[in-house]
Amino acid sequence: MDKSALYKFSSGLYVVSADDGTRKSGCVINTGLQLTSAPLQVMVAVNKENYTEGVIDAAGHFALAPLTQEADMPYIGRFGFRTGADFDKYPDPDTKRTVLGDPYEEKCAAAVLACRVVQRLDVGTHMVFVGEVADAEVLSDAEPLTYAYYHSVLKGKTPPKASSYVG
Repeated sequence: MDKSALYKFSSGLYVVSADDGTRKSGCVINTGLQLTSAPLQVMVAVNKENYTEGVIDAAGHFALAPLTQEADMPYIGRFGFRTGADFDKYPDPDTKRTVLGDPYEEKCAAAVLACRVVQRLDVGTHMVFVGEVADAEVLSDAEPLTYAYYHSVLKGKTPPKASSYVG
């Protein structure tokens, strides 16, 4: 089997974040997409070993921010290669919050969606959260950051906890 066939799937890069009242965290994912339009629902897949997954599960809601090509490797590294368990990804007390209370940054984000978890699906290494969109806002007209751009231009690597990782 040629697993590299999966590299032909198109996807973007996103920061998914949540605040459960005692913890806040966010991480980079490459599996976020619109599922339905009525009701407006999106899904995210988060590795169950990621600190953020537990925060989303406890909070029952999350913010989803599609990244733009303005995101550089230090920015992606902050959310994608450090754990919220021992690193505050939102240290600014004036961090923006969605209507559901989840943190997000306007920097490098094309939009932000505030989502209430309506379903959870355990798919082995990852938990899929289906969120009904409570609010959405366009933040930038900059080009979205695709996974192809991340690999070809930014020379980023796929970390082992990514849903698209093929060892």
